[in-house]
Amino acid sequence: AYPASADNWLGMLGMHGTYEANMAMNKADLVVCLGARFDDRITGRLDAFSPNSKKIHVDIDRSSINKTIRVDLPVVGDVGRVMEQIIAVLKGRRFTKPDYAEWWSRIQGWRATNCLDYPASKKEIMPQDAIRKLWEATHKRDPIITTEVGQHQMWAAQHFDFDTPNKWLTSGGLGTMGYGLPAAIGAQLGNPDALVIDIAGEASIQMNIQELGTATQYRLPVKIFILNNEYMGMVRQWQELTYESRYSNSYSDSLPDFVKLAESYDWTGIRIEEPTDLEAGIQKMLDTDGPVIVDCRVAKLANCFPMIPSGAAHTEMLLTEADVKGTMDDQAKALV
Repeated sequence: AYPASADNWLGMLGMHGTYEANMAMNKADLVVCLGARFDDRITGRLDAFSPNSKKIHVDIDRSSINKTIRVDLPVVGDVGRVMEQIIAVLKGRRFTKPDYAEWWSRIQGWRATNCLDYPASKKEIMPQDAIRKLWEATHKRDPIITTEVGQHQMWAAQHFDFDTPNKWLTSGGLGTMGYGLPAAIGAQLGNPDALVIDIAGEASIQMNIQELGTATQYRLPVKIFILNNEYMGMVRQWQELTYESRYSNSYSDSLPDFVKLAESYDWTGIRIEEPTDLEAGIQKMLDTDGPVIVDCRVAKLANCFPMIPSGAAHTEMLLTEADVKGTMDDQAKALV
């Protein structure tokens, strides 16, 4: 809906959204919500969500309005037509744009946290770096990106920038593991000349992995880019941060050899294990005409930040591992 390269783009809201986006939402005096749902992955604790704002909610589905957040002005209708009407009214009233300099100054202060920074490593591939390198190699081709569900999904949302609409297919907060590959196949069928990449995790891709045969059957040059950390990464992250590292069924030592699996379906398989091989491996994927699986071995214990813990307000964000330790220390002190 809005290009990520534009100055006013603040990034994703919510549980793994940017600090500036969540803080701007919290401090806003007016929120206009267009076709979104105020779902729990966005709001955090409801009583603390954008508490001082007037809220206008435009949605074609009447049942989605006032479902979780009470709004001041509900508008039921098609977003495109409603916006045309709102703009016509504003022009008719000769609306004068206020001076937002102070507001943008506050936003720039929040941006200065650089909340999407991640630790560098020469020994292992950082998953965030893999996504950034994938974006750098492909964004000029305006690719269609699909995702499965988990950490890789959030890292893709954070680090793969989109400038045009209809290029980002993901199940969002629904968490539909296995969504990415069928979505990529459908997107490739509808856009035969497009570059279509499914950014996947090694667990989610196995939910519908038999659809490799569908892509082969229809000669579709779909690319699958797996961030392989040998864990159901988001499950492991929550077990580490919320349940004091009491891990249960989040690690797998019985993964398939994705390169051999690719070859068994007449795909090309590529394995990337070293940071120095990352860019060359991505380029090899792009230079291959047919379908490709890339098994990119990333840091096993990397966590996805920023993060809003369960039950917290959308301003109570954990920005780094250090914040997690501080939060746990505070909780321990409270128990003494």
